[in-house]
Amino acid sequence: MKKIDKSVADAYFKARNTVVIICLIIGGLASFGIVAFAESLVDVTFMGMPFHYYMGAQGAVATFVILLFVNAVISDRIDKKFGIDEEQNTRIGAGKALDH
Repeated sequence: MKKIDKSVADAYFKARNTVVIICLIIGGLASFGIVAFAESLVDVTFMGMPFHYYMGAQGAVATFVILLFVNAVISDRIDKKFGIDEEQNTRIGAGKALDH
């Protein structure tokens, strides 16, 4: 298996952790933040219903699904940036030797 330099690995995990923390903050705001400010959002409507009701009924779930796709795209870009490509991992898993 190909060795990765410690500084590259540290930068990779810092980038991945940053993405995860941002996704957790957005998810927390979409679920708990709306509930905290529900009374002040009564006058705001989205698709004909009060915004706080919409977010509680389906908006938070839609936000989480969108976050999953965004996280996957950003994770792929980070992997390619640091040379941890899925295609390379597939070749390793298939038992083929890597060129050094």
